[in-house]
Amino acid sequence: MNILIIDARCHPAVADALVDGATGALEKGGARFELVSLPGVLEIPAAIAIAARGEKKFDGYVALGCVLADSRIADTLYKETVRGLMQLGTQGLAIGSGIVLAADECAALDQAGTLDVGGDAARASLTLVAFAQRAGYLP
Repeated sequence: MNILIIDARCHPAVADALVDGATGALEKGGARFELVSLPGVLEIPAAIAIAARGEKKFDGYVALGCVLADSRIADTLYKETVRGLMQLGTQGLAIGSGIVLAADECAALDQAGTLDVGGDAARASLTLVAFAQRAGYLP
């Protein structure tokens, strides 16, 4: 399996913890992966859409990022990012979502580390890829 991880670097410590969880899960699952970093979460759905149309083929995607609720636009950033990922998923892309919404960076780090949101997102992507293969959607 070839997986693309896309992370938003707007909160670097949280992004690092999310990526650590995701890469650990993908390595354990025997998947190959590449990492692309972007400035913020809103760019993640667009990056996945671009990658899906590119010449290099990925079986699945892992979206990682953090939105802190102390921003006036946090709700919009989070909802629009997740909505974009869901739209891509309903078009047949195997996307594991690890977009964290937290009150502050400490809470976000707890979700990324203790709750292993990045690892969960990677495992979700692997599960969707395996299902797509069983369903005959992917070779």
